[in-house]
Amino acid sequence: MSMEGYVYLVGAGPGDLGLLTIKAKECLEKADVILYDRLINPLLLEWTKPECEHIYCGKLPKRHIVRQEAINEKLIEYGKQGKVVVRLKGGDPSVFGRVGEEANALDEAGVPYEIIPGITAGIGAATYAGIPVTHREHGASFAVVTGHDKSEDGQPLIDWKALATGIDTIAFYMGVKNLEYISSQLVRHGKPLHTPVVLIQWGTLGGQQTVEGTLETIADRVRQSTLTNPAITLVGEVASLRTQPSWFERKSLFGEQLLFARTSSQSSSIAKELTTEGAEVFEFPRYSTERVESPALDVTRYEDILFLQPESVSAFFKWLRDEKIDLRNCRARFYVRSKKSQEAVEQHGCNVSNLEERNECVNFLIIGEEQWSKKEIELTETYGKHDFLVSHREVLITSCERTCERLNEEGRLKTMVFPSAESVKTVTKSFLSLGWTPEDMSKERTVICFGPTSKKAAVEAGYKVAATLDTPSKEALIEQLKLFRNQEVIRR
Repeated sequence: MSMEGYVYLVGAGPGDLGLLTIKAKECLEKADVILYDRLINPLLLEWTKPECEHIYCGKLPKRHIVRQEAINEKLIEYGKQGKVVVRLKGGDPSVFGRVGEEANALDEAGVPYEIIPGITAGIGAATYAGIPVTHREHGASFAVVTGHDKSEDGQPLIDWKALATGIDTIAFYMGVKNLEYISSQLVRHGKPLHTPVVLIQWGTLGGQQTVEGTLETIADRVRQSTLTNPAITLVGEVASLRTQPSWFERKSLFGEQLLFARTSSQSSSIAKELTTEGAEVFEFPRYSTERVESPALDVTRYEDILFLQPESVSAFFKWLRDEKIDLRNCRARFYVRSKKSQEAVEQHGCNVSNLEERNECVNFLIIGEEQWSKKEIELTETYGKHDFLVSHREVLITSCERTCERLNEEGRLKTMVFPSAESVKTVTKSFLSLGWTPEDMSKERTVICFGPTSKKAAVEAGYKVAATLDTPSKEALIEQLKLFRNQEVIRR
């Protein structure tokens, strides 16, 4: 008899990763299977465990990748297999998310579940556009309304009179196609022609765009723009409270959507800082760290030990604990190549020596990731004669390539940042597996390298490099991104 599974019907929020609830994030991290919709931020999938199965259930008007009945069946099937299942929906699952149908199917099948609310797009997008959905002077009531339905022409069949005369603020979901019809019905049933309207596309994300008008002008203004679904149409006097730009749009890196290349499972502190400044950052590729067994070698006999990565530090001290070796018996001087590795050593109460001042010694050990064991000549030329010990291996999580594919399809990879020559290799390998060439990927994107070494590797790989930082720091990168933004550089 199989273990009892569990299904979580989860709201992913309107897009900004920071708007996901703590409970929803916990569900993602423990899920065995994720069934996700088109409108969820693909970056959320990067929070799942490496072995989690991702199933795309995206829906487009008149074209469903996976029909609702099949989705219900999959939820039941995986639940009965004893798996932790997450059904991930954009916004709140109870707001036009068909969660009631899925919950009913699970009830009938006897599969346990729970519903995790999320911030609905009508509120999230409005807030990020600088508009409160209620206001003491402008709006005491708020309604969410579908902008299309399953009628033959897709035009919503609702009580227009009650909506036009009884509700102060109305948020229409996915109503761009029917905007002229919606506006005319509201006016016909009592809303003044001069009622303010704001359309918000890709609300809370870097691609957020807005078009403002009134019930009389909004349809024409949207036709003259490039704005399409997914979008929220906000109707009511509160729309007049919008400031231009909004607090969100005023962030220094708002609109910047970039791929930050990496070579290990370690997240970048630079990427985090970019996010704080308003950028959307995709760290790519994604890796998991696999530790190796304790070495059949006496690490206490070495005079000098060089750690190539922070993970190597963690593995070393774990070996000492596993073998019950007193740290005081290890008399080696410790060396590192990065600030993160230094911090990892210092967390264990040990000091780090200056690598540039190191003198050659007989017993010298280098500890690093598995791939470095294939670079003995390079290591010897750089550091001299040594022994090498594999501390861990970085394993590519291939699902990250699907995330990259989705972001690319949505036009959300505007800039690529290469912090090292090695990162050029890792990203290019994944690009080629997706059928993309460096030449193609740098045609309409800005490529930034951290220094001459990474630039040389990028150019040799076939990328067109737009900028090379004077110093390899987050401050220099942020300034370069701001410079491009201020100069309105045409991305190629």
